[in-house]
Amino acid sequence: KQWYQRRVRENLCLIAKLFLDHKTLYYDTDPFLFYVMTEYDQQGLHMVGYFSKEKESSEDYNVACILTLPCHQKKGYGRLLIEFSYLLSQVEGKLGSPEKPLSDLGLLSYRSYWSNAVLEALIQYLDSPTESPPSLTILELCDRLCMKKEDVISTLQHLNLIHYYKGQYIICLSNEIIDQHRKSMFRRKVRIDEKYLQWQPKDWSKRGKW
Repeated sequence: KQWYQRRVRENLCLIAKLFLDHKTLYYDTDPFLFYVMTEYDQQGLHMVGYFSKEKESSEDYNVACILTLPCHQKKGYGRLLIEFSYLLSQVEGKLGSPEKPLSDLGLLSYRSYWSNAVLEALIQYLDSPTESPPSLTILELCDRLCMKKEDVISTLQHLNLIHYYKGQYIICLSNEIIDQHRKSMFRRKVRIDEKYLQWQPKDWSKRGKW
């Protein structure tokens, strides 16, 4: 069984190597966990993509390698894989981030996910009863999203939401941006429903040999 699992992991890495120029690891897969997404039809299960993550990451990376097969791209599967990786970080109680550097396509996918996640969290905060004026720190936003500080800040800068005003940085969210985000989210039909997650993090440092 262990031999078969190792061969499956190696084959996943070799598939990724076909499409990712920077993919180099395919022989030592024991330190990694693999999460595979599939479609189901009358012929059975068909892989559409996967991501791997280190069992023990000193940088708290929640993704080491991520791939959506070219024939299944533009269907939202990449975003679902990213969303799932952050859900695992939430269960682990950690702030996650993908291993860098990202490929060009990977950066586009993460930039899109981060932008939607940050906007959704800000809008939810504004919609909830808060003090006036509303006050939310970068670190609080990181905790809500389970995202690293540098990713949150770069996303705010990318969206041009963070400005320097009277000696401090503030987040400015216009009605136009809110309306655009809500229209975008309305078109998203598939999301990860966390209440169906059946997964518990393991302390791999106590397991000795993987």
